[in-house]
Amino acid sequence: MAAAETDATAARAVEIFVALLASRGADPYELYAQLHELGDAATIEPGVVLAFSHAAVSEVLRDPAYRVADAARLDEIWPQWREHPSIFTPSILTSNSPEHERTRGLISGTFTPRRVAQLQPAVEQIADRLAAAMAEHGADGAPVDFMAEFAYQLPVTVICELLGVPEQDRAEFRPKARDLAGGIDFAEDPTVIAAADAAAVWLHEYFGMLIARRRADPRGDLISALVQATGPDGSLTEAELLANVTVLLFAGFETTTHLLGKGLHIILTRPEVEASLRAGTLPVHAFVAEVLRYDPPVHAGTDRWRPEAGELCGAAVPAGAQVIALLGAANRDPRKFAEPDRFNPARADGGSMVSFGAGPHYCLGAALARMEAAVAFPLLLERFPSLAIGGEPVRRGGVALRGLDRLPITVT
Repeated sequence: MAAAETDATAARAVEIFVALLASRGADPYELYAQLHELGDAATIEPGVVLAFSHAAVSEVLRDPAYRVADAARLDEIWPQWREHPSIFTPSILTSNSPEHERTRGLISGTFTPRRVAQLQPAVEQIADRLAAAMAEHGADGAPVDFMAEFAYQLPVTVICELLGVPEQDRAEFRPKARDLAGGIDFAEDPTVIAAADAAAVWLHEYFGMLIARRRADPRGDLISALVQATGPDGSLTEAELLANVTVLLFAGFETTTHLLGKGLHIILTRPEVEASLRAGTLPVHAFVAEVLRYDPPVHAGTDRWRPEAGELCGAAVPAGAQVIALLGAANRDPRKFAEPDRFNPARADGGSMVSFGAGPHYCLGAALARMEAAVAFPLLLERFPSLAIGGEPVRRGGVALRGLDRLPITVT
């Protein structure tokens, strides 16, 4: 590629990325399509590379040459980070080898597929109870807010059951998690950052108290198991316990909430999809997989950096450069997915989506999120034969995390 063409590509990528940041909640897919016309990756400012093709994003997530920003890295590039507790915690999301293998091994040894599978009867009971409450609230034909009454309640109840959070303490978690999410979503507003910091402090204090209780009086929950987890290299430190429990809470319901909201909106705005799900000709697992590809809850937020200079699908990556991976764009790459802008649950290439990440940092809760969605959608369709949109949906104004704040529906 000639230098002039490289400069033009970089300038265009900057324009598109600025528009993406400004869109906050609007449909980003036309902007992603414009990025795909530029290739795989582009420099958007000195030392910052944007990865947007499926090939580039997959390489960034899988190649150990790209590292997450840990405490040592933040000390180099932003010494003030310690003033903001929402920016960094020593969790599996912010650790590199060998610390990452040690902590993830301890957590995955307790958060097992068997433990997730054992949750399914509880998930079914919780979903059934929430659907019954929606039926009561909407019995007169008035709209009910699916996001508030089901999409949030199901995953937060499930993750709190898993962790061992007492029922009377759960009401505080959604506003705190929402504040925390605002701080990581390309936030520049000092008020948003301050709210995120306050939420992080609150969550750490709460979980510090709960961890102390479980250390003194272990139960059958995940926090008790994490407190007792040991391996060849020891156990989780107190800071690691706090950080990873907070991550499990946040990742365990914030993203699943948006998966449920987007999935139901797709069902209710695509009659052919709803009919196929009701008839059983469309497997629910295939539907959930396509929702995750077509419009995932997480579109960005998986940044990496490269200590040594290299290339990313032909684009130069200088030593020390930050790489922003756009998962949402990768899932709509026309070079990877046939007709990427068409919702097609029967597609053969859907398994390549990167909605849960890839490589060593692949989402630990992916199986739980899939299971909750696979339980919820058939139950809702069976319970409510006349389910319909009951008003204009309200989208949350995010770039990294995309979803709905409100989804009015009628159930009679």
